[in-house]
Amino acid sequence: MRAQDSATADDTIAVSGTTDPGPDAPAATVTTTPTTATATATIAADSHGTARSGTLLAALGVVAFSLTFPGTAWALEGLGPWSVTTCRVVLAALVAGGALAARRVAPPQRRHWPGLLVVAAGVVIGFPLLTTLALQTSTTSHAAVVVGLLPLTTAVFSAVRTGARPSRRFWAAALTGAAVVIGFAVQQSGGALTTGDLYLFGALLVCAAGYAEGGRLARTMPGWQVIGWALVVCVPVAVPGAAIALSAEPVQLGGHAVAGLLWLAVGSQFVGLVVWYRGMAAIGVARASQLQLAQPLLTLVWSVLLLGEHIGPAAPIAAVAVLVCIGVTQRG
Repeated sequence: MRAQDSATADDTIAVSGTTDPGPDAPAATVTTTPTTATATATIAADSHGTARSGTLLAALGVVAFSLTFPGTAWALEGLGPWSVTTCRVVLAALVAGGALAARRVAPPQRRHWPGLLVVAAGVVIGFPLLTTLALQTSTTSHAAVVVGLLPLTTAVFSAVRTGARPSRRFWAAALTGAAVVIGFAVQQSGGALTTGDLYLFGALLVCAAGYAEGGRLARTMPGWQVIGWALVVCVPVAVPGAAIALSAEPVQLGGHAVAGLLWLAVGSQFVGLVVWYRGMAAIGVARASQLQLAQPLLTLVWSVLLLGEHIGPAAPIAAVAVLVCIGVTQRG
């Protein structure tokens, strides 16, 4: 009954004045408030807009990430793997720290630090190091299709960590996409796993944990602050690590090496993760992670255009199958 009274009150026209106003009396004041239906429509429109913007942000993050392996290959032309990993963290931390200082952002609350350490260990240190070591022996195209399993591992970590329960159709499409990626990877490698593959599988696990935890944190704090503080917390380890690595490994900087390192630090390690975490916060970790099924296909394109690698005829078939899976997961 109260709900009915409230709904009626919302549609009531309030008139101020006397019952029989005289000719000199002020005009009646009429006020209206939005109906429940209008409010519901507004909320639905806002929700739809948020979903669209979140999907766009996550997609921009995927595009940035798709250039990570080509950028790493370029950086390895002039630096060793440990130098590439530590220097990209130091440079990205300088950008992130400057942004945090310019905005005068207060340090995170104590309850956020465990999650930030997981992001730092998985996304800032673990994934870059393991994939860089893998790319010493693997091609970017091979690494790209193996890391194509990342959406599935991220969804699993998210379900365990946040209690999310995607639909059966979602899981069926995700598993199908993962199967396509695995089949493509095995076909490309001739059916034999290498040491590089072991590095890549390890990178999948640590990165998925960092993505899931970062997506959870991005619900309570801005996404750029999540990756910003994760980078800053790595400075005490990254700076001495870079000094040791640069003194122990050969350094022959050229145009490719500098461009690759700068992209890794600014594009992949900071800007890409900023838009990625904002996107995950808007549409959910599991749903955003499925957009990454397109990442290996984009990386294959970059490997041809930027590195001159040869891609076999299986790539177009895998591309179509994976894009279908993306469409299904976005509706599941």
